[in-house]
Amino acid sequence: MVDQVKVIRASALAGHYGIGKFGTLGADDTPGVILQELADLVLYQVAAWPDTVDQVGKQVADAIGADQAPAPCRSVSSATGSALRVEPLKWWLCGIRAPDIDVERGTVLDISHSRTRLLITGPDAAEFLNRFLPLDLRESVFPVGSVASSVIHHVGVTLCMSEAGYEIFIPRGFALSLWHLFVDVAKQFGLEVC
Repeated sequence: MVDQVKVIRASALAGHYGIGKFGTLGADDTPGVILQELADLVLYQVAAWPDTVDQVGKQVADAIGADQAPAPCRSVSSATGSALRVEPLKWWLCGIRAPDIDVERGTVLDISHSRTRLLITGPDAAEFLNRFLPLDLRESVFPVGSVASSVIHHVGVTLCMSEAGYEIFIPRGFALSLWHLFVDVAKQFGLEVC
């Protein structure tokens, strides 16, 4: 039997940023935008075939302890993990391993090492993100549980509104260049990097 080995991910951003406050801060030294890398991402893509969406969706819901899988462009979170419906036939499971899916029903792919996940918060987070994304991020339109796929400078990204704030999933190979762009633009709002 093979022993389980803990996989440690090397961050695409490691050593490329400093913690602290930058740019034009508010009168009480508060930032408008807070950027944070959420390290050690566990991310699985679960895909169903067109005629097995309901069956695979049930397995996705069971994996995170939810009553049902999220609808397209929505997410569901629990104490176990989160499920994001990124495409009509695909979910991303975040923070939890995917269940075994019979090949007759669908497929599973570990994409943990392919993405960098950032958390963007602060009173100006939506306005900051709208400098890059052509999405209506007003709370009434993009509430907690919303998911959208979009692009930033021709780079495909996935945005999710969680209880913690805006979580953006960036392809690993573009993480550093987009990070530098984010930092430069966020300074006008007052930036804190955590």
